[in-house]
Amino acid sequence: MASEAPPFWWEKADWRAFALSPLSFVYGTVAGRRMKTARREKMDVPVLCVGNFTVGGSGKTPVAIALAEQAKRMKFKPGFLSRGHGGAFSGAHIVDAAHDGARHVGDEPLLLAEHAPVAVTADRAAGAKLLIERQGCDFLIMDDGFQSARIHIDFALVVVDARYGLGNGHVIPGGPLRAPLSDQFLFADALLKVGEGSAADAVVRRAARAGKPVFDARTRTVGRQAVSGRRFLAFAGIGHPDKFFASVAEAGGEVAIARTFPDHHFYSADELDELVSTARKEGLALITTAKDAVRLSHDTAPAALLDRLEVLRIGTVFDLPRAPERIIEETLVAWRRRKLTALEKGE
Repeated sequence: MASEAPPFWWEKADWRAFALSPLSFVYGTVAGRRMKTARREKMDVPVLCVGNFTVGGSGKTPVAIALAEQAKRMKFKPGFLSRGHGGAFSGAHIVDAAHDGARHVGDEPLLLAEHAPVAVTADRAAGAKLLIERQGCDFLIMDDGFQSARIHIDFALVVVDARYGLGNGHVIPGGPLRAPLSDQFLFADALLKVGEGSAADAVVRRAARAGKPVFDARTRTVGRQAVSGRRFLAFAGIGHPDKFFASVAEAGGEVAIARTFPDHHFYSADELDELVSTARKEGLALITTAKDAVRLSHDTAPAALLDRLEVLRIGTVFDLPRAPERIIEETLVAWRRRKLTALEKGE
């Protein structure tokens, strides 16, 4: 993940990236072949994938939530498919937000579960069947899994962070790409550029030349009034914590002290005590991300921290208001085409 990744991944390619090129070539060859040859089970309902080209946080989860809300407005019953980072269940599991903890199902699935049923499993076919058969879902949204899913994707929306783009453009371990870009582009149906910045311009131009739709969106902070005019000790264990700190400032808050932790980090008692004591000493309020708050609230964090903790929630706003509806419609068109083809073949 980005916070655990070498910083040079997000800088112009240098000797480190080129020194790792032989390993990147091997990794990329295997990953690309896997994408091209994997057998993908076809589901009876439409499947929309919200993925990205790179490791690290590109804002997929808020986008997936926005699309689920749009699906509900279109009278569908959406369900989420998630691998669940760090999850403890061996089989497919429907998230129970009232009883499951982040250590069991992961932090992102708990956020998703506030909006629609979530199946957590590495076997997305099993998760899809669970959502369809037990939850009555008729529209599935995969949060991640663009490169590794073993179910047929009717529409793949690839999210690109405008500030970070593709990093140095190299494949793991020399850079953040999960597979060669040319291989990944074969399976991408549309791009969504999130935020402001020029780092994603090259990949956007490539998508335009390939005739793939490009959508634009930005993040929006929720509950700005609780942040504006206050000074904070801000802490985060996410892919790109600097984006969170910038969001606090954009909401009118001042980040007097910033603390960063690895992505999906579970905080120790000593770390939490240090955060609380430092905030008290400096006369600061505490603020963190929704993902961090989920891990803390489900992990018996001390009341001294929770009582003074502000949570900055982030939503996704599309530049074209009708874009979410169009993405859902494109998924439905592809699904109906798939079903008709299967009918014609007698499958």
